[in-house]
Amino acid sequence: MTLLLDASVWIAAVDSQDRYHIPARALVLDPARPLAALDLTLYEVANVVGVVKGRPEVAARISQTLLKRSEGALARVNQILAEDAIAIAIRHNLTAYDAAYVATAREHDWMLVSADLKDLVKPGLAAAPDDPTI
Repeated sequence: MTLLLDASVWIAAVDSQDRYHIPARALVLDPARPLAALDLTLYEVANVVGVVKGRPEVAARISQTLLKRSEGALARVNQILAEDAIAIAIRHNLTAYDAAYVATAREHDWMLVSADLKDLVKPGLAAAPDDPTI
């Protein structure tokens, strides 16, 4: 099964203080696991790690790894995905960003993995990085 990792998982993989650091890092670094990405993830990582945390070199490294690991499975936002994301956001009271991940995972039959327990994992829209089923 291809895993769609949201930005929270990519960030956790490099943040040793994050509760999901070890399982996130294992997912990112395991070459046997097929990974996918949403183009939005690159911007979210750049914003959180590069701008907010002031670590642009780490943001660049994550982006390079993300592009390499999701080789051939980089989903791009288009009109259909945007419309699906809006509907999902309204139905589940999510941000458009979170809903875009859900819509992308559904469109491609990928498993969404997120560290966002409240909005994505608990409602059953994503699996946590330490979920034993992934």
